[in-house]
Amino acid sequence: MTNFDFFVDGPIILVYFCIIFFVGIWLRKYVSNVDHFLVANRGVDVYLGIASLAATEFGIATCMANAELGFKYGLKGIIPGIALGGSMFIVGLTGFCIEPLRNMAVITIPELFEKKFGKKIRWASGLVIIIGGLLNMGLFLRQAGSFLSITMGIDEGYLELLMTIILLFVGFYTVIGGMVSVLVTDYIQFILMCLGFVSITGLIIYQFGWYSILDESRAFHGSDGLSLSLNSVYTLDRMILDILVALASVLTWQTMISRVLSAKDSNTAKKIYKVTSPYMLMRFVIPVFLGISALYLFGANSYGDGKEILAMPNMIAQIIPVGLIGIVIAAMLAADMSTNSSYLIAWSSVIYNDILAPIHKNKWSSKKGLFYNRFIICCIGLFLLLYGLWYPLNDDLWVYMQVTGTIYLSSMSVLLIACCYFKNSSSLGAAIAIIIGALIPVSYLFLQDFSFSSVFVKNIGPYKFGVLSFLLSSLGMVVGSLITKIKSK
Repeated sequence: MTNFDFFVDGPIILVYFCIIFFVGIWLRKYVSNVDHFLVANRGVDVYLGIASLAATEFGIATCMANAELGFKYGLKGIIPGIALGGSMFIVGLTGFCIEPLRNMAVITIPELFEKKFGKKIRWASGLVIIIGGLLNMGLFLRQAGSFLSITMGIDEGYLELLMTIILLFVGFYTVIGGMVSVLVTDYIQFILMCLGFVSITGLIIYQFGWYSILDESRAFHGSDGLSLSLNSVYTLDRMILDILVALASVLTWQTMISRVLSAKDSNTAKKIYKVTSPYMLMRFVIPVFLGISALYLFGANSYGDGKEILAMPNMIAQIIPVGLIGIVIAAMLAADMSTNSSYLIAWSSVIYNDILAPIHKNKWSSKKGLFYNRFIICCIGLFLLLYGLWYPLNDDLWVYMQVTGTIYLSSMSVLLIACCYFKNSSSLGAAIAIIIGALIPVSYLFLQDFSFSSVFVKNIGPYKFGVLSFLLSSLGMVVGSLITKIKSK
């Protein structure tokens, strides 16, 4: 059941699509080479960087994942947000890693690694970034399709069609305008997103009552339902992984770091991080509140057995009135368009700039470089469509995103820190760190689905696997660098 009216709310969404479509066409004339396409010619100022980074890191999948945390764990669902916001503020304040990274004027992080560790490490780094990044993004389209089918009252049988439509539209304006198009439309999407979520939150508090919502969470989760203290469900290893993933994301997650690399200078990059850091907390606080509100509306037993992620969109479908729900869906689409387009640019930049570097050797013409970047984006889109239809989600969506992200975050953060501050780090240490950092989370993803290992792996849990990936990757860098140093004597 939904309050969405195709004759009232439909035109609102159509107007949004038309604006984005024509902006993408108009901006095409400003894209003449690969630098324009991938890093907007490094012309991003503080305000554009803030709007773009904020809009990029909040899509439908992120919102649903964080709302699921609120539904299942109460206020503890904001712990990853505290870790992320705190990490971004500290890095922005100190310039840790991002200042030397921006000063090197590279397009991607692996490009920096070549200067320190050689071409093979650059290529290997690009490979694990793509594996981790594409797997991480793999379920975005499916979650967006589920959200739209629920809120718009479209039969689930059309989910694949919805996914395809979303992909085609995102792919079109990304391919046309590249990072220039993404950055400019992020302004529109950031405004729509803020209006939409302020409206939802205000309406929910007005209808349900602040204290009634919180009381329901306390009744279901117990005395610590509104506490950040750890318990048997939200354990110490989970919090440690939240902190490690947050810091590594701020330093090396391609969609975040692309704003640093697109900034006018390192001081601008630092300001972007400092000012955006509170928003990184709010991107958890608001969805977690929506998840807690869904718990209040539907009750604890309404969405079990892995269906908790559907509670929030069903709540929006039922309580948001005609007219306003069109604005809310447009706002969610705006957030999702920004996220998907930025991710497509991010992964295509790594494939073109790092994995294909031995082929083009930076000698291709601007026209040829643009063609292949656009072709890569189309290929990525096709993979995302097929993967989203095929992969069964067994854990919380947020847990899945952490595990797949760790495939490259664990090693790339170690390599970046070593590259910037550890002068004795070696290519052997980098290679060991990359292999270990990728092998552990990939092993978890595979072994959890085999009957002979699933019980053992699930008893250990994804959080210990994730923490172990970071620790052993760091150890691999140290040991490999020491071996190189000893051999050189």
